[in-house]
Amino acid sequence: MKLAIVLQNRVKSIAIVRENRVVDVALLLKTLAARRVPAGFRSAAAALKKDLSVPADMTALLDRGDSWLRNLDRAAAAICAAPAKSLPKGLISKQEGARFCAPIARPGKIVCVGRNYSEHAKEGGSAVSEQPILFLKAATSVCDPGSPIVIPRNSTQVDYEAELAVVIGKTGKDIPIERAENYIAGYTLLNDVSERQMQKSDGQWFRAKSCDTFGPMGPWIVTRDEISDAGNLRISCTLDSQLMQDSSTSNLIFKIPFLISYLSNSITWETGDILSTGTPAGVGAFRTPPVFLAPGNVVSVTVEKIGTLTNPVRAPQSKSA
Repeated sequence: MKLAIVLQNRVKSIAIVRENRVVDVALLLKTLAARRVPAGFRSAAAALKKDLSVPADMTALLDRGDSWLRNLDRAAAAICAAPAKSLPKGLISKQEGARFCAPIARPGKIVCVGRNYSEHAKEGGSAVSEQPILFLKAATSVCDPGSPIVIPRNSTQVDYEAELAVVIGKTGKDIPIERAENYIAGYTLLNDVSERQMQKSDGQWFRAKSCDTFGPMGPWIVTRDEISDAGNLRISCTLDSQLMQDSSTSNLIFKIPFLISYLSNSITWETGDILSTGTPAGVGAFRTPPVFLAPGNVVSVTVEKIGTLTNPVRAPQSKSA
């Protein structure tokens, strides 16, 4: 199942993307809660009857658990199979032209892993670390698909970083590796945009990674049951259609279950938290000559079985604007 946040008429709503159609979750739940439920939806309504209230946001939706989400997917399948004339207006719309937003607008925490592909470590002249290199990215850096990455004033070294991001599905502490996948709600894409001058001068990475708009995320969450092996997916990045990064998550040094477990020994994971797993080789800073983002560029991150996240790049607005 693909779970998304869609913007329509200036209102954000939770949606399920299914077979090139977008199902409005709020309208779906209201339809199932109505007294006159169409015959084809009755089993789905019964399965969800424990809670047909409309969740406030994506985190609240994920908090309802795997079983509830599976039944929601069943309901969406039934809706999509029904005659259009039997459905409330606005319940289903076309995917084409839909405006997708970041699926988690303000994660409690965005935990990122540095140098988690050996070739990326080598291209920067670093040895492969024996322990994960971890840093936080500010929640205010989150940027919607299609929205511009804004280059900070006086900056000339803004870089792209294609990453597979894990969306945490429930609270957990001291999680054994063998149970770590049970805490995954699904997967999305994240561009860990980085300002290299700040990264070098500060001595640590938080500011360089956390500028406003430096966390493009989306376009949706693909639930865990749809990805049999997140450790073997092609990941790539293009800049103005030129392939810049091309690798596989099979090359991750520290694998996803280990990272979830390792961090849980000291930090409590909460629903909606993001674990961004690192970027492969090919970033702009280590190219000869270096390639940095400039106004007018378009950068896209693609991960197999999940989709593509595309953002334009623009200069900051003038102070008088």
